[in-house]
Amino acid sequence: MFAIAIHGGAGTLARDQMSAAQEREYLDGLGAALDAGYELLARSRSSLDAAVAAVRVLEDNPLFNAGRGAVLNRDGMAELDASLMDGRTLAAGAVSGLKHVRNPIELARMVMERSPHVMLVGSGAEEFARTQGIELVSNEYFRTAARQQQLERHLGGAVSRENELEAFGTVGAVALDAAGNLAAATSTGGMTGKRWGRVGDSPIIGAGTYANNAGCAVSATGHGEYFIRTAVAHDICARVEYLKVPLATAVDAVLNGRMKQLGGNGGVIAIDQRGEVVLDFNSEGMFRGLATSEGRREVAIYR
Repeated sequence: MFAIAIHGGAGTLARDQMSAAQEREYLDGLGAALDAGYELLARSRSSLDAAVAAVRVLEDNPLFNAGRGAVLNRDGMAELDASLMDGRTLAAGAVSGLKHVRNPIELARMVMERSPHVMLVGSGAEEFARTQGIELVSNEYFRTAARQQQLERHLGGAVSRENELEAFGTVGAVALDAAGNLAAATSTGGMTGKRWGRVGDSPIIGAGTYANNAGCAVSATGHGEYFIRTAVAHDICARVEYLKVPLATAVDAVLNGRMKQLGGNGGVIAIDQRGEVVLDFNSEGMFRGLATSEGRREVAIYR
């Protein structure tokens, strides 16, 4: 048994504001990422390989808020964050405040596998990237016309909680491989118009990303401050491990319980060692998909 799930962000996403052509473009992008990860699992590659491969495809797709399509900060720059975790060893790697790394998820993996650290930030992280031969690009590479327009609307006061898709967003993947090992990976451009070096939950192990074979693997998306305050990813995994509750029960209790009570909005994807996959959100929509070795495959945006 093996399986993979992905997400491409969650938020207020009115169905009547998306054309059929736009919806198809998003679904095709999700499908390409899903297939990239699933293909590796089918070839008996590790869950870590699969999660990174899926996230890399999403980072390269300008539709999603990570890598190529990252939103812009107040100064018109892309600032990128990513993390991943190996459920077998509890090894983890994270990077934050990147401005020149084409695929942040790859650098996060290098931090995990080739450094004694868990998190590197800013110029130091990019200095480490150079020592590892990671591809660096101009910040202009990340700046798309759509994101520039979103920033201009934000600076003009047009982006509100009713238009959260433009303000927030993340991509991620969780996977179970044939050996029974779990992994989680998350990557983001953060919030449109962010200031002061703001960092959300995506690169924070235990908040936006967590994996433990004894529990589950989780990748989150949404308003990161709330995910950090409630340690969403770790809390879900801890409930599965210690309380022995079903994965869906753990996800619902955290996402639609304490975090929502605080005002948090977003979603998570999660998978356990039995291959149960949960994709849940308390927002209007979440770009998501899953594929299992038992023949289940789906991509969706709305409920």
